Formats: sequence, structure tokens, C-alpha cells
Amino acid sequence: MSTESSRQRRPGGAVHSARPAVVLKWLLLGAGLVVAVVPFLWMLSVSFRTEGDLFAHPASLLPHEWTLHGYGAVWQQLPFLRLVLNSVVFAVGTTALTLLLDSLCAYALARMRFRGRNLCFFLVLATLMVPFQVTLIPVFVELFHLGWLNTYQGLIVPRATSAFGIFLLRQSFMSIPTELDEAARIDGAGHLRIYAQVILPLARPALVTVGLLNFMALWNDLLWPLVVSTNPEMRTLPAGLTLFGGQHVTDHAVLFAGATISLLPLAVAFFLAQRSFVAGIATSGLK
Repeated sequence: MSTESSRQRRPGGAVHSARPAVVLKWLLLGAGLVVAVVPFLWMLSVSFRTEGDLFAHPASLLPHEWTLHGYGAVWQQLPFLRLVLNSVVFAVGTTALTLLLDSLCAYALARMRFRGRNLCFFLVLATLMVPFQVTLIPVFVELFHLGWLNTYQGLIVPRATSAFGIFLLRQSFMSIPTELDEAARIDGAGHLRIYAQVILPLARPALVTVGLLNFMALWNDLLWPLVVSTNPEMRTLPAGLTLFGGQHVTDHAVLFAGATISLLPLAVAFFLAQRSFVAGIATSGLK
């Protein structure tokens, strides 16, 4: 009787002991959500506030005085459509070129057998340890001699490859069974056809992941467009917003209104690609 009663109590005790862990988990998730969301809410609030209201109530998440001055000034005081066009050309063009070059390199490292393949892969990984700022001045000098400053090719070409993209795509390509390559070779397919018709369709989640990560990084990039484009007409949206940052006076409503507008394409892109993004991370071995 005692053993039976103890067995009957165990499930209830296990549930009771699990409740604090569940509560703690949700508390931690709630705290993380607050830390992640509050800065965006404050940014959105500042875009609708006057300077006096901002300095009088800096910690408030709701404006005491609502105004659309920031959004109007973005359109009136900046070549806004030109900045958006430059951002689209820079982010979309560089992302498309990155996907092409990274996937070709990843295919060679994952599916082709040649001497020095592992050494090439380690050299690619080694570039991840070199900060982009280290190569900024040499690349700028090269672009100056080529006459590529204030041009789209100057913005796009130096950012056209990504070591992290090569690594992630290689990991995804290696998870695809090699029997598919052998079956394609029996049908007379070469490497290019296997790459285009077998590997790329099966690695779609990884391609979406690399594309989304690159698009987000390029759309938000400030340093590179600010260095390469000295002409305001060739700046991207983040670089163009620096025109409102004066030495003594800064129009915060305009800055945060522009930042809010610039985040909308990223939010839409992530919302549309979130399933493929999660699948790409799961199939690339980065778990």
C-alpha cells in the first residue's frame, strides 16, 4: 500500500516541482522581450515628439506632445527617395552577388575534390578573424585609383563576398546526400548543372538565411557607405541620416523618424522569410 501511494504521489510531485522552472523560464523570456522591445518603442515614440517634450520627459514611452514634424522633415530636407534607391541598389545588388559567389565557393569546397581544399576552407575561416576596419583604408585607396568613389560598383564590389556565408552554405551543401550527385552524373550532368539543378533547390533555406543576414547587415551599414560616398546623392539611407546630426544641435525627431522608416523593409523581409531562416539555421549545423 505504501509503495502504491508513493507511486501515485510522484506524478503530482513532479508537476509541482516543474512549475517553478516553468515560471522562471517565462520570467526570463519576458525580461528578454522587454529588453529587446523597449528600445524600439522608445525610438518610435521619439519620432513623434518635439524636442522640448523629449528633454522634459526623456524616459517616457508615450509622447506628451504629438507631432509629425520628424516624418515631414525626412521628406522635405533630404533626398529621401534617392537615399532609399541607393539603399535598395546597395543591399539587394550586393546580396544577390554574395549569394552567387558564396554558393559557388561553397559548392567547390563541399562537393569537389582537389588538393588543398581543406587549406582553402581554413583560409576562408581565418578571414572571419580580420575586422573589416583593418582593410578599410587599403580598399578605399584602391577604389580611389580605380575611380570608383561615389559609384554603385564602389559600394557593391568590395562587399560582394562573405566568409560566414561561404561557411554556412558549405555546411548546408555537405548535408545533402552525395548519391544525388552520382545520379545526376549518370544522366550526363556536370558540376554546373548539379550546382544549379540539384544543390541550390535543396539548399533553399540556407540560401534564404544567408541572403537575409546579408541584406539586414548591408541595409543597416553606416561606415562603408559613409566612407565610399562623399556625395550626398550617392549615400544610403543610414549614411544620409547623419546629415541631421549637427555638432551643437541635432533634430532627434527627424533622426528617429528616418530610423523607423528604414527598419520597415527589414521587418517585412524577416516576417516573410522567418520559416526558411529557422530551417536554414537548423540544417547548417549551427545549433
